[in-house]
Amino acid sequence: MISSINDLRHSLPEAPIWRTNYDAKRITMEQAAALVYSNDNVFVSGNAASPRTFLGVLAQRYAELKNVSVYHLLLMGDDPFNIKGNSREQIRHVSFFVGSADRKAIKDHSADYLPVFLNEIPSLFYKNIVPLDVAYVMVSPPNEEGFVSLGVECAASVAAIAAGKVVIAQVNNDMPFTYGESLVPISKLHYVVEHTEPLCELPRPEISAIEKKIAEFISPLIEDGSTLQLGIGGIPNAIMGALDGRKDLGVHTEMFSDGMMEMMIKGVITNKKKTVNPGYSIATFVLGSKKLYEFVNGNRSIKLLPTDSTNNPFLIGQNEKIVSINSAIEIDLSGQVCADSIGTQIYSGFGGQLDFVRGAAASKNGKAIIALPSMAAGGSYSRIVPMLKQGAGVVTTRGDVEYVVTEYGIARLKGKTLRQRAEALIGIAHPNVRQELEQWYSSSYQVKDRV
Repeated sequence: MISSINDLRHSLPEAPIWRTNYDAKRITMEQAAALVYSNDNVFVSGNAASPRTFLGVLAQRYAELKNVSVYHLLLMGDDPFNIKGNSREQIRHVSFFVGSADRKAIKDHSADYLPVFLNEIPSLFYKNIVPLDVAYVMVSPPNEEGFVSLGVECAASVAAIAAGKVVIAQVNNDMPFTYGESLVPISKLHYVVEHTEPLCELPRPEISAIEKKIAEFISPLIEDGSTLQLGIGGIPNAIMGALDGRKDLGVHTEMFSDGMMEMMIKGVITNKKKTVNPGYSIATFVLGSKKLYEFVNGNRSIKLLPTDSTNNPFLIGQNEKIVSINSAIEIDLSGQVCADSIGTQIYSGFGGQLDFVRGAAASKNGKAIIALPSMAAGGSYSRIVPMLKQGAGVVTTRGDVEYVVTEYGIARLKGKTLRQRAEALIGIAHPNVRQELEQWYSSSYQVKDRV
């Protein structure tokens, strides 16, 4: 029984040690930006966790900094370094996957693109190929055990935290608490910045008639019990809408989307038939609507893992019936896929396309699908071409491509000769360009009579 005020005071539970450590590590956003020095390599989380406020504060220091490289995956929002006076010699992007925020800077050569498969990004940090001076990640508030969560982006952040000389976490009250390998103990953080800002959202575009037609061709390839990998865009959204009635689909993907959330709510995605991580949707980042972020908050049926797990082709291939669906900018008549550039102009990045194409190839009854509209730029030019544009990069080789799908049908290239591939691809090209493609192929590969 408590008999005095003194007894009452001593009966109060002590604050946990992690809370004391947490409070001692708190700094302001400006102090965090001041921890970046000239010649530093800085990693920041990307996608929905893009730390727009921090990057804006850092950008204001351009005049006093030289040769600062800011590494990131897809960066959302406006370009924080596009300010008068800043140059490549001050603060520059080094992007693993180019998006709208840094595409112009990459095109103008005021920023850099680093081509890399998504599954290999963590190894750049672990092996000190890219030494990290500062890692800045966005996290959830801590739980009772003293762990914060990386929330909507696990990707390369786990490796960056492990490799960074200085690790700063922005605690954002809007960040959901997710599970898997996204939990980080307070002890791994050197500094904490408490700042709440809305997570970046990805509006869902209207699905076009062409995208619906492509989804109609793809949906029969997805059997009950298949495990799906889908990316960003109208075609994945259209495919999700075409799978009502399927049973026990699973998810092992990079991006967990609104469409996947809806299929889980409907009971179409159950993950019951998965051979690896049964019962769980596996992803490396979450990107979509505020409703989606609320759905994943505290949801133990979704696990976020770093890309060296989610995108490891050997781990992907251990799942049966993997169906990998990815897009392309153009594909040539031999089956070479360009997915990251328009000629020499970098548009996006390798991403995880080849990771999942090869993982699906290793999967029992797996399928790797490249899906694209037959025409680009409102019908101005064909995406199926005799040869890739000069300077275009090959992301998926002709030896890896299995299915190619347009609104005109399916071409299965595995096991086909160059001639058979060309015929199959011409058959799913836009009717207006088929004759031209046939003439080019005939003239280029005509067998000469012996003299």
